[in-house]
Amino acid sequence: MAASLKLPLVPASFFGMVLGLSGLANAWRVGARIWQLPAAVGEVLTFVSLAVWLALIVLYGLKWMVAREEAVKEVAHAVQCCFIGLVGVATMLVAAGLLPYSRIGAETIFLVGAVYTLAFSVWRTGGLWQGERDIAATTAVLYLPSVAGSFVTAIVGAALGFPEWAQLFFGAGFFAWLAIESALLHRLLTGPALAPSLRPTLGIQLAPPAVGALAYISVTQGPPDVLVHAMIGYGLLQALIMLRLLPWIAKEGFTPAYWAFTFGATALATAPMRLVERGDAGPVTQLAPILFVAANIVVGLVALATIWLIANRKLVIGWVALADHDAGAVGRG
Repeated sequence: MAASLKLPLVPASFFGMVLGLSGLANAWRVGARIWQLPAAVGEVLTFVSLAVWLALIVLYGLKWMVAREEAVKEVAHAVQCCFIGLVGVATMLVAAGLLPYSRIGAETIFLVGAVYTLAFSVWRTGGLWQGERDIAATTAVLYLPSVAGSFVTAIVGAALGFPEWAQLFFGAGFFAWLAIESALLHRLLTGPALAPSLRPTLGIQLAPPAVGALAYISVTQGPPDVLVHAMIGYGLLQALIMLRLLPWIAKEGFTPAYWAFTFGATALATAPMRLVERGDAGPVTQLAPILFVAANIVVGLVALATIWLIANRKLVIGWVALADHDAGAVGRG
């Protein structure tokens, strides 16, 4: 029979939207505590990120059910495969957002996300270590399975009251970051230029020092120390380099890939705010409000541009045609 519904085949990279929205929600929650900003903004953003996560989880699950061939192609892709790790990272961030409302719900969702993230990290990293990889496919997405996954596990795990486990995951993320960073910078310095379509993935480069700083704050107590200041400093350097490269990165115009910038931007804003909350009286007190405003601008602009693409039907994704009696029929459009 004729198809009655067209289902969008969302790529795993779309889970980056949840990271950016959750990151901004967390920044507003901290801002409500230290600057008496409206608490409602952070809560609204939390539930917006939850709604986006739910929609993506359903669509991504259906993709595996009715368009398995497309899903498998994504797993086998040299670059897109690493974005699959964002499913677990986004799930853990949603769990953190729900913590004030339901501890048991947050713990359950976190456990699912953490197990998925660790399993995918081990599987994906094991595959990468086998070699035979084109250097052109070496991009900042390599951070996602082990670095982003471990740091977020540490952040949310500590918030849920598992500090010792959080410390272990911080260590896994920290040393994985240093190892991958050296390989990635070698590729950027000596390999061919990134293809224009891959250049927005450089936005992920901002995340490790900033998210790592948040993870370090989460697993430590007492006054801020030199390491967390150093990580924030390195994050600021990455942000300035991103600004310098923006005309080169944006050569082909806006795509949803620019959500890659949002998690790092929100983490770079939140880390100094958390230090202010701990009583830090150094340069971070001047940087915190500036970075908070910048994070809101980055996420706001990317979100508005994405909404514009959707409204004008220019968001290019695949579609699967669901027939009344043949849900396996796949069409591209």
